[in-house]
Formats: sequence, C-alpha cells, structure tokens
Amino acid sequence: MMGLGYIGLPTAALIASRGLKVTGVDIREDVVKTINQGKIHIVEPDLDGLVHHVVKEKHLKAATKPVEADVYLIAVPTPFKDNHVPDLSYVLSATKNLIPTLKKGALVILESTSPVGTTEKVQKLIFEERPELKGHIHIAYCPERVLPGNVLHELKHNDRAIGGINKDATDKAIAFYKHFVVGELHPTNAKTAEMVKLVENASRDNQIAFANELSVICDKAGINVWEMINLANKHPRVNILKPGTGVGGHCIAVDPWFIVSEFPNESGLIKKSRETNNYKTEWVLEKIKNKALAFKIENDREAKIACMGLAFKPDIDDLRESPALYVAKTLKKGGFSTLDVEPNLKEGDTRDLTTVSDAIHQADIIVFLVAHTAFKTLDIDTSKEVLDFCGVRQ
Repeated sequence: MMGLGYIGLPTAALIASRGLKVTGVDIREDVVKTINQGKIHIVEPDLDGLVHHVVKEKHLKAATKPVEADVYLIAVPTPFKDNHVPDLSYVLSATKNLIPTLKKGALVILESTSPVGTTEKVQKLIFEERPELKGHIHIAYCPERVLPGNVLHELKHNDRAIGGINKDATDKAIAFYKHFVVGELHPTNAKTAEMVKLVENASRDNQIAFANELSVICDKAGINVWEMINLANKHPRVNILKPGTGVGGHCIAVDPWFIVSEFPNESGLIKKSRETNNYKTEWVLEKIKNKALAFKIENDREAKIACMGLAFKPDIDDLRESPALYVAKTLKKGGFSTLDVEPNLKEGDTRDLTTVSDAIHQADIIVFLVAHTAFKTLDIDTSKEVLDFCGVRQ
C-alpha cells in the first residue's frame, strides 16, 4: 500500500484483517514508526483498534520503501498546482519507487483521485523503465468513495467501479477486491473509472452550489433560506441540499477542477459550481466583517468573534480544504479578535482553541460555520449577535 493517509491506512488495515500480509509504505518516518507500534496518526472511528490488532498479528507492517509484492495499491494525494492544474507528482513518484520491485504477474492498482488518462501514464512510466514487463503485469484503476468518520464500513460495503487497462487487468483487480469488499464490484475500463470518481464529486459540488446561490439570493430578498428550502423539498421530486460556509474536504473542493483542467471548453457548469462555492466563503467573510464593523461603531470597541467550527463538515476533525478554517484564519489575519472553536479536535492539537462554553460566554458575535451536533442545543444570551451560515440553529 503506497500511502498511509486517510484512505491508505484504513484500506491497508482492512485488507490485513482478512489475513493477507500487507506492507504499508509512507515517506514519513514518524508515521511508519507510529503504525509499527500499533497506533494511528489520524482520527477515524474504530481504526485504532483494527490497526493495533493487525499489527500485533503481524499481518500489517509499515516501511519507508516498497517491497516485492503480488499486488500494489497507490493511495497518495493528488492536489492541484497554480490555476487548478492537477499535480500528479505524488502518484508518479510512488510509481517510480515501486517499479524496481515489480515482478511478472503483479497487479498495480491506482486508487488516488486522478485526471482521466492517469492510469495510462502510470503504465507508460512502468514500461519505460521495465519494458520486459509488457504483457506480463496488470494495471487498473479503482477509486474509493468513502465518508470520513465512517471509512471502514464504507470501504467494505460500498460498491466499487473497477477499470483495468484491459479486460484481464479488470478481472484480476475484481478478484483482489473480493477479498475485503462485500459491495458490488462493477467492471469497466480505466478511463471510465477515473471519470466516475470525478463526476461523483462534481455532481455534489453542483448541488451544493445551487443551495449556496439560493442562500445569497434569499438573504438579499429578506427570505429565511432554511424555511424556503424546507418547503420546496416538500415537492416529491425536489431535494435541495442545505447551504453552508462553502465546500471543503479533499474531494468535492478539488476533484471538479481535474475535469475543468482537462476539458476547459466543455465544463462551464462544473467550473461555475466551483466558483459559486468559493464565492460563498468570501460572502460569509464579508457578512462577518460588516457585522463586526457595525458593532464597533455602536459600542466603540472591537467585537470578539466566536468562529464555531473549523472542520470541513459536521462532526469530524478533518480540516482539509475547510472553508470554515479559511474564514477563521482570514479574520485573524485581518486583525479581528477571534475565538476558534472546534469540539472534534483532540486535546493534543496545537491550535489555540476555545471551548464551546467559554466562546459563548466571551464572544460578542457568535458565528456558526459548521453544523456540529454540539452546537444545536446551546443556550445563547439574546444580547449576543448570532450569524448562522450552516442552519445549525434553525
């Protein structure tokens, strides 16, 4: 398993739990050391116990370099560079590192979210360095589709789209995933599987953009957007999502750009959805700043602003691409007096965090950025200014 992050480690542990011998590879020595002690470096329900068990049983071990194997899975990050161009350096580096250990009959599976055609690039790179392996190894693409906070269950139970470079590779990959996936395995080709992953997240991004755009329109019209959406959803064929601070996470906030980058002339709606959701975050910032300015004029002092929630979605600790974290950081950089609240982060986190109760007591303006369950029943003094951008108080 090349990469031991939010997807790689749970996948490696799940495979190991089926009695298969797994070597997890990561360039971070501290991560390797932690896992070999039977501990974890990320937060995910039930993962700590599973990793402890499979390491103790010697089914899983971590290393900084790959070893010879029958199956190789690549689950490394695929961020984007300037102008939202996909950065494939991690994928290509992981591929280069495993090439010397490849043997005839090996199966290489890319799981990292990737632009269309990346699996073919992996194949080309392998055959450039090991031409004798042409026709003797199998290469496929199989994206994960999991929800943080429920990863182990979804890795096992969700359906998977599996696309090989050829039919033989697809069949080999399906046979492998049957060891630990009980969801249905759908055969296709590599390009289709790559696009499936991107389209799933672009679709969600588009739906969220519609809700976020409605929230801006309703604000201008003096309409309660939460009530309006609730009533619209009474229609049997309408299901509008809840608006929020923006869109975060490593998937929905990133993956649509892979389509836009490869197909700039054909992806106008996908690009507009990304821009709409990014704009919503800036709109939220302006709303908070305007409220703080009005407070200062009225009270002749700076307002204390409680930023309620830093994660990218409710009830998790994941901060990747979080619009709420961006809002909190931007306010602080702008000289505003802020109190950062994130009840889902562990006590050992080095961030300067304020407890929920202290923030509610100290703040003049309470800004709900993430709809954490812990925020739903708070008793807030009516003298406090409250801005709810996620509907947690509705």
